[in-house]
Amino acid sequence: MKVFDNTTKKIFFASWVALTPTEASNTSAIHSHHPASKPDLDILQPLRRWLDRVKVSDRQFAHRLCHLIPAQCPFERDVKLFGKTLFHIPPMCKLNPLYEEVMSLRFRALCYLADECGEDVSQYC
Repeated sequence: MKVFDNTTKKIFFASWVALTPTEASNTSAIHSHHPASKPDLDILQPLRRWLDRVKVSDRQFAHRLCHLIPAQCPFERDVKLFGKTLFHIPPMCKLNPLYEEVMSLRFRALCYLADECGEDVSQYC
């Protein structure tokens, strides 16, 4: 079961927004909606930076990353009873606050194996 089988059919666009050059240059109107601009406190930012800085330069390390990080969300399930689907548990990986960084790390490992080592990475897809 693939994630896009259940998600792409339900995508819709509510509206399109186009900025005219006069609206795009008027940035003070955008910032006036926030009365007191407090600095955003992101406690995961150091971990995000660390994950983005991890260099994949070892073949064994790249293989280990590809084995540990799944290509698809392992939590997505159809709960069935007597062959009938009772309900569907959607993929919850996007709720992970570090999802993008972990997927980026897996992609860098796959690229290293394919480009630098010349290996076939189809087993990880």
